[in-house]
Amino acid sequence: MSLGLLNVWLVRANLSTAYRGGKATTLREEFAAYGLPNWFCTVVGALKIGSAVALLAAIWFPEIRVPVAALISCLMVGAVMMHAKVKDPIGKAMPAAAMLLMSLALSCL
Repeated sequence: MSLGLLNVWLVRANLSTAYRGGKATTLREEFAAYGLPNWFCTVVGALKIGSAVALLAAIWFPEIRVPVAALISCLMVGAVMMHAKVKDPIGKAMPAAAMLLMSLALSCL
């Protein structure tokens, strides 16, 4: 899960994917398609990158796993909601939904 988040936010941020919201081709365009301000993309990106790194750190510091997984769950709920807001086909929201389910599982273990 961590590597997936890091891939989306660090490697593929400026690349087009089939899962971008609306007609966006980059992450910044995706946030604009959702009607969100540019600064919000920066905040969410920092939270997702930070939580991905923290989840990796939870291998050695297991006490942080639950709060980090809970944060990721909240972020993924927001992602799924944004896809619904712009009336994306369900397939576009599937990666966020899958991450939500994985993070919920991690926070309940």
